[in-house]
Amino acid sequence: MKYLVMVQGTQADYEAMRGKGSAQSPAWSEEELQAMYAYMNAINNDLSESGELVDGQGLAEPARTRLVTLGEDGKAVITDGPYSETKELLAGYWVLECESLERVTEIADRVTRCPQPAGAPNYPVVIRPILDGAGDI
Repeated sequence: MKYLVMVQGTQADYEAMRGKGSAQSPAWSEEELQAMYAYMNAINNDLSESGELVDGQGLAEPARTRLVTLGEDGKAVITDGPYSETKELLAGYWVLECESLERVTEIADRVTRCPQPAGAPNYPVVIRPILDGAGDI
């Protein structure tokens, strides 16, 4: 079965990774940032070698987001991010093909252990099965 595994973050987290800490997220050092990249690359390499990785990407910061909705007049309403009404947004994802929910949960547990500075927020790793047919809802 295929699963979408999602990690979350905020604009403050992206700023912190650039060394601009805040009350919500402490500044990352270059060493901490490199440790995070190495950890995530190791996960990606392991998933690629096991044949479970379908796709995986980190996403640009929320400030580079665009929201398109339908206005009451039927025309598109376009808003640039970030959005104050949204706390966490999708920061990255993997599409994995795993034998079981238990296996993908093991992978998500590994993701939660990614190194980060002391005091950095811990977000849940979200697992969503990907439906493979119209009758699977």
